[in-house]
Amino acid sequence: MSLVSKFASVGSATMASRLFGFIREALLAAALGAGPVTDAFYAAFRFPNLFRRLFAEGAFNTAFIPLFAKEMEGGGIEAARRFGEDVLAVLLTALLALSALAMIFMPVLAASVVAPGFLASPEKFDLTVTLTRIMFPYLLCMSLVAMLSGVMNSMRRFFLPALVPVLLNVILVAVLAAALALDLQARTTGLWLAWGVLASGIAQLLILARAVRRAGFTMRLRLPHLTPAVRRVLVLMAPALLTGGIMQINLLVGQVIASAQEKAISLLNFADRINQLPLGIIGVAVGVVLLPELSRALKAGDDRDAQHLQNRSLEFALGLTMPAAVGLMVMPGPIVAVLYERGEFSPLDTQMTATALAAFASGLPAYVLAKVFQPGFFAREDMRTPMWFSLVSVIVNIGMSLALFPLYGHLAIALSTSASSWVNVLLLAITLWRRNDFRPTILAIRRVAMIVLSSVVMGLVVYLLNGFFAKILTNGGSLERAASTGFIIAAAALTYFVLALITGALDRRELASAWSRRRWRAAGPVADDRSA
Repeated sequence: MSLVSKFASVGSATMASRLFGFIREALLAAALGAGPVTDAFYAAFRFPNLFRRLFAEGAFNTAFIPLFAKEMEGGGIEAARRFGEDVLAVLLTALLALSALAMIFMPVLAASVVAPGFLASPEKFDLTVTLTRIMFPYLLCMSLVAMLSGVMNSMRRFFLPALVPVLLNVILVAVLAAALALDLQARTTGLWLAWGVLASGIAQLLILARAVRRAGFTMRLRLPHLTPAVRRVLVLMAPALLTGGIMQINLLVGQVIASAQEKAISLLNFADRINQLPLGIIGVAVGVVLLPELSRALKAGDDRDAQHLQNRSLEFALGLTMPAAVGLMVMPGPIVAVLYERGEFSPLDTQMTATALAAFASGLPAYVLAKVFQPGFFAREDMRTPMWFSLVSVIVNIGMSLALFPLYGHLAIALSTSASSWVNVLLLAITLWRRNDFRPTILAIRRVAMIVLSSVVMGLVVYLLNGFFAKILTNGGSLERAASTGFIIAAAALTYFVLALITGALDRRELASAWSRRRWRAAGPVADDRSA
């Protein structure tokens, strides 16, 4: 299976989750709008989700996957099994202790970290504490899911680990549909959503545990021991705690500052959900596939293959991210209106969400490029260098947010997040270049230049069409606006892909090969993802 085909496999699974995420956000906007319960739910969910991204998907997986992949490559499945069991015992013990302490001291954490601005509204603050306590065990479930996903990715089974997160949005969509049908009070809807988050975590864990067993890899529970291999994981995790979760740290900082403005947390989350579609599909696919593949190549001493993997990942990431970023920056308003403007979500909410979306989108290529460059450090077990770069970007984010928030409100948070992400990516890229760990080929540089050119031309087409349909997009009915927005997006996609193919920005042979392979897989057995 080619690298692009692996990206496509993970990306298609992630797309399902993101699409259900849109449905979830549309229903949540209709049921609760950008109000106090929405603020409380997002603030509460951000906290365990921060730990999940930071600890499980960030620090833990960046330390665990390279070592596990090397155990598989060097010692076979039995060596990998012993390593996995030792790590599982320590991980589970740490998670149980962390969850218990967090739930006990949640009022203190909410007042100091989660949303200190809510203290001015006691009812919203109390609801935030309650929701966070209900959802915090989600961290335990998802940390174990991250470990099992790492095991399956190292065995080159990518599809199911990328697909199971859709359960979160499927369950929350069902909860919101029921809440709207039963006309539940806003507080009750918030509580149902919190229990739905926890239920989704349990469901994802059970499904992946069964899939790992079916793949022939079983792990027994043991008493925790700090073996040399586990110590190595912990040593690598320490600096990766910042590196792997840089975006989440920035978003948490933004949330703390934004809690001082009414509706700000809700508006930022609605905007970020749209921004997460291309980020999730492309960034997650690159991050999931590249790290284990790069680790295997370096373990085998194949530097040429390592360079090829990173060059192709760079082309793939920018080839889909750049046009998405341009499109979201040029016409954020119509997209937000079509997705959210109904029920409790007002035209003013649309306008404020659209400005945040454009600001977030300006950093979209940087978010995804970080997924291309960071594995170049992680696969070589260098966690410290990205850690320092992450610290620099966090400082930039905090400084800009504090300086600009009094002037621009919630928009300052989105702008600062994007700017700090670009700082992080530039530092990563320059360091890889200076170490000669990654040098883009002439072909890769040419393709990137053509990708940028095709995206700019596409942006001009979108701008002109946006002006042509301005009256419909502003004053038309829901169906008219949706049809016009859909037409503009389709015209933009056609423009970009035609230009990209003509200029050679995208590899026609690779795309044709991936497409034919996916058609074959749809008609016959799946070779690399039998567990899916």
